[in-house]
Amino acid sequence: MNVNQSAPPVPPFGQPQPVYAGYHQSSYGGQPGSTAAPTPYGAYNGPVPGYQQTPPPGVSRAPASSGAPPASTAQGPCGQTAYGQFGQGDVQNGPSSGVQMQRLPGSQPFASAPLAPVVSHQPAVLQPYGPPPTSAQVTAQLAGMQISGAVAPAPPASGLGYGPPTSLASASGSFPNSGLYGSYPQGQAPPLGQGHPGAQPPQRSRSVPPQASSFTSPASGGPRMPSMTGPLLPGQSFGGPPVSQPNHVSSPPPQALPPGTQMTGPPGPPPPMHSSQQPGYQLQQNGSFGPARGPQSNYGSPYPGAATFGSQPGPPQPLPPKRLDPDAIPSPIQVIEDDRNNRGSEPFVTGVRGQVPPLVTTNFLVKDQGNASPRYIRCTSYNIPCTSDMAKQAQVPLAAVIKPLARLPPEEASPYVVDHGESGPLRCNRCKAYMCPFMQFVEGGRRFQCCFCSCINDVPPQYFQHLDHTGKRVDAYDRPELSLGSYEFLATVDYCKNNKFPIPPAFIFMIDVSYNAVRSGLVRLLCEELKSLLDFLPREGGAEESAIRVGFVTYNKVLHFYNVKSSLAQPQMMVVSDVGDMFVPLLDGFLVNVSESRAVITSLLDQIPEMFADTRETETVFAPVIQAGMEALKAAECAGKLFLFHTSLPIAETLFQPQSGAYQTLAKECVAQGCCVDLFLFPNQYVDVATLSVVPQLTGGSVYKYACFQVENDQERFLSDLRRDVQKVVGFDAVMRVRTSTGIRAVDFFGAFYMSNTTDVELAGLDGDKTVTVEFKHDDRLNEENGALLQCALLYTSCAGQRRLRIHNLALNCCTQLADLYRNCETDTLINYMAKFAYRGVLSSPVKTVRDTLITQCAQILACYRKNCASPSSAGQLILPECMKLLPVYLNCVLKSEVLQPGAEVTTDDRAYVRQLVTSMDVAETNVFFYPRLLPLTKSPIENTTEPPAVRASEERLSNGDIYLLENGLNLFLWVGASVQQGVVQSVFGVSSFSQITSGLSVLPVLDNLLSKKVRGLIDGLRAQRSRYMKLIVVKQEDKLEMLFKHFLVEDKSLSGGASYVDFLFLQLLT
Repeated sequence: MNVNQSAPPVPPFGQPQPVYAGYHQSSYGGQPGSTAAPTPYGAYNGPVPGYQQTPPPGVSRAPASSGAPPASTAQGPCGQTAYGQFGQGDVQNGPSSGVQMQRLPGSQPFASAPLAPVVSHQPAVLQPYGPPPTSAQVTAQLAGMQISGAVAPAPPASGLGYGPPTSLASASGSFPNSGLYGSYPQGQAPPLGQGHPGAQPPQRSRSVPPQASSFTSPASGGPRMPSMTGPLLPGQSFGGPPVSQPNHVSSPPPQALPPGTQMTGPPGPPPPMHSSQQPGYQLQQNGSFGPARGPQSNYGSPYPGAATFGSQPGPPQPLPPKRLDPDAIPSPIQVIEDDRNNRGSEPFVTGVRGQVPPLVTTNFLVKDQGNASPRYIRCTSYNIPCTSDMAKQAQVPLAAVIKPLARLPPEEASPYVVDHGESGPLRCNRCKAYMCPFMQFVEGGRRFQCCFCSCINDVPPQYFQHLDHTGKRVDAYDRPELSLGSYEFLATVDYCKNNKFPIPPAFIFMIDVSYNAVRSGLVRLLCEELKSLLDFLPREGGAEESAIRVGFVTYNKVLHFYNVKSSLAQPQMMVVSDVGDMFVPLLDGFLVNVSESRAVITSLLDQIPEMFADTRETETVFAPVIQAGMEALKAAECAGKLFLFHTSLPIAETLFQPQSGAYQTLAKECVAQGCCVDLFLFPNQYVDVATLSVVPQLTGGSVYKYACFQVENDQERFLSDLRRDVQKVVGFDAVMRVRTSTGIRAVDFFGAFYMSNTTDVELAGLDGDKTVTVEFKHDDRLNEENGALLQCALLYTSCAGQRRLRIHNLALNCCTQLADLYRNCETDTLINYMAKFAYRGVLSSPVKTVRDTLITQCAQILACYRKNCASPSSAGQLILPECMKLLPVYLNCVLKSEVLQPGAEVTTDDRAYVRQLVTSMDVAETNVFFYPRLLPLTKSPIENTTEPPAVRASEERLSNGDIYLLENGLNLFLWVGASVQQGVVQSVFGVSSFSQITSGLSVLPVLDNLLSKKVRGLIDGLRAQRSRYMKLIVVKQEDKLEMLFKHFLVEDKSLSGGASYVDFLFLQLLT
């Protein structure tokens, strides 16, 4: 067996690797570390220093998820202490109060009837799991439920990263529906309530486990109260958190009651105590608390110590409105920071089945021990329900976001390439699954049992090896396919088209030379850039030069092909004017090697801007251009990519006829040929992005859009995107199939690809930024002991023309308890799936129906958790699972996005552009796209060059004396407060005052001072993290551009009518 390592080269498999060496990387995980050279972590056939030998892949699993939470510290899979992702006390939303919070004795909820969410009925096409439950069922699930029998015990944390529930300070009170809040003075946190004189904290049993604080909403079983801020009538009481919540912190009325004042309520026993309950984050909006009333008729003396409230009713007096403290609800920033602190300093070892990985926002290294890295596959849940009924009840989508060619950090080795010679990779005879670490060898190694379909297969003589005393092959750690979760096979001729090995692919640059393109300076800029860019075409491993050939076409309403054969002194042009019957006028000399034809190519790129400098042709074609490129690749018998630079709406092929069908047919032909299309758009007006992006979308390509392109403002963004797009590694003529173990199957796919059947995902091109999201459903009962297996197999042609198979394997746990399902969910992946599901839904259903579907599904998920996993609680209480407590805020961001709730300024082209972008985004990209990062630049010392800690995306968090940087993966805003110090303005912008700063500035001046270097360095660092160049826009406070900036403050109410975070929690999920 010959095992080759793809780029970058590393020592042979089975020998010490220079990776994972105690993880002494500099600044690893945001912490300064040793700069000493790493030491090998050991061969694959021996134990790893510093780590306990993990059980064999496919056998090991996370700790059992049942029983009460252990009192002692749990042990991780590597013999070290397990660290919790959300450990006790890790999350602290807002400042801690020095005064112990107390509740009023004998307080009861304002009303006792349940408060149910609004349930809307959606078409079956938008419902992920069968028909939605009725309104009565959701009402019974979400609020006011009486849980009979014993409450399901809380199992210990499964795998790494989940500890006891967080204890959060809470504040109660009503809130304005507007979602806009006033600001607190600089440096002062929102106040927490003080303890009421005479009120004693409730007594509780020591056996009750910690649980999060809560907010309640007034129940609405009877007639709805018109306002939550009205005065209390005689006999009504101030409601507070139930005494079954041991760690509750309640906020009494803002105004202190006079000493000796007694607050009484209807007598009754306190709610029952529960000794075991599922950890969760509980939110209550307590509308029954109101501020202390001042002097009123028939209520006695107003001053302290005079008299208690009388019993005679008086005229109702309006109460001042109150607001809910935003610091008391789950904070994405705090969750991200806690995960970085808890899980960023240790490697993520993949040897444990069903282990939830760190968040995508955490910087961590991965050690492959039998399961694919989360950089390749992330799941919505790592514990799958054993039955379809349980999955339908939970309403948690079962999906995986797969990124087959994901780029890895330099510290991690690329997948090993295994060559089995002419025999090819070993597969199951029945289901065709590839050999992986979960296959079980039997009969002394002469046969193996498929882990996917249980079929018994013979082992070929050349692959035979004896077994050790544990039943494992003695060479298991010498073979990547038996010990790693990700690896590659060299494919045989049987895996190639027409039983012929492919030749290296080609790149064809197709340039619009119409009047708009020439006048804007695009043609000249592009030709100058291509002269140097062609030296950086993607190459394999240590190859000296790229094997990719290039060709050139220019077009307006006719096409011009160029012969750049190396033997020519000057390039030759051939014109095709009959675009209705497209053909390639030349074969020899159109696709050439860059190094061989360098002089002719340079001459052509010098001549193109001059040839079309005086053109007056404004009409352009589009579909014939793509067809010409595809025909050229077909004639050359190779796959490739078309780089199409287009500026205007193409002329109609047939008047009054829709063009989408023709483009889909064209895309299908491109996929069959392995022709991927990347489209660069430079529109000055409407260009119908929805139609023009059909071919790039179905061929696995990308779309870049530069509205109102101007060289001086957009040059850097365009050239950066072009360089990255040309240089990134691409797999051509690819086919991907996802296989699963018995009991589940892949039923739906989301992404930029084409499917001619229900199982094979066909991609003319696939790069390291593209993902395919796969949804799974049950077709049989799963076994809790065996778990569930996924195998993603990608067949593709590399940039060097080599046919390969990349394999990714992942083992998941199965559960019979809903608590285990909710404990092992991954919210970021869940939001990625829900956004793609919704964005595809708008193509066939009204936007309102799609929005209602998302809200209803979120309410059903939380209702099922409340009913089956949480302890009984008061009506109107919103209880969030610990792993999913950010689901409401992230889902609200999806609902407020341009596609589902566009503002008046959002064009149809903008919506279509964003929709196709999100379709192929990975989990990290959707995370920052829907919840942007807001970084204060002037709060930390100037000498501190590390990335400052982010703050929540709300206008409340902005200080007019500071500068903030906001990024969402596509946009970059530098917000400048009106009261920023003059020295700071001078250091960053080179002007003496705030008024002299140019609003809309896109390039910061290069100044020789620490603050300027720090800001520019941070901007460059953020751009390096993203797949697209983020153009900088400087926004001044109270400037007209500030409205655009505020659109990205997603926790606030949007101008297009989107709810604020607080309003969404209590007005849409609870009512």
